[in-house]
Amino acid sequence: MSTAQHLAAIDLLRSREFPAEHGRSDGGDGGPGYRIAELLTSDDFWEDDGTRWEATADQYEAERDGLSVLLADRWGEPQIFSLESVFERTLSGGDDGTGEDIPEPWGSLSSSVPDLHLWRADGRWIALGVSQWDKELPFQLLAVVTEIDPP
Repeated sequence: MSTAQHLAAIDLLRSREFPAEHGRSDGGDGGPGYRIAELLTSDDFWEDDGTRWEATADQYEAERDGLSVLLADRWGEPQIFSLESVFERTLSGGDDGTGEDIPEPWGSLSSSVPDLHLWRADGRWIALGVSQWDKELPFQLLAVVTEIDPP
């Protein structure tokens, strides 16, 4: 997908209504108050010695950073929002030791995305992040649109 296609996908996310129920649909996840689109997905790394993994990690961060520059022209410089403490809260933040219930999309994002480039525009949050669930699994460049405030 080209940069122009990424920008068009983000604009489409911003213009669409949010789904009434949590679930997957056409290239991403969504639910009440949010949509997540998978803009780009790498190959997996089951047979990698680490070299391809590092190059792919760098490539996906560069893709995110390049899109961020273009989106900064629209909405100003992004906030860099770390999800590390949000993830820690999901593990041990609750009174019963089971972890705090973090609203979506923030809870699920925190388990695979270390940080987000984040903007607020027209009453919605727009975010870009690089996700990877585990070292052997693909990287994904994600775009998020939500009306739910970050925790």
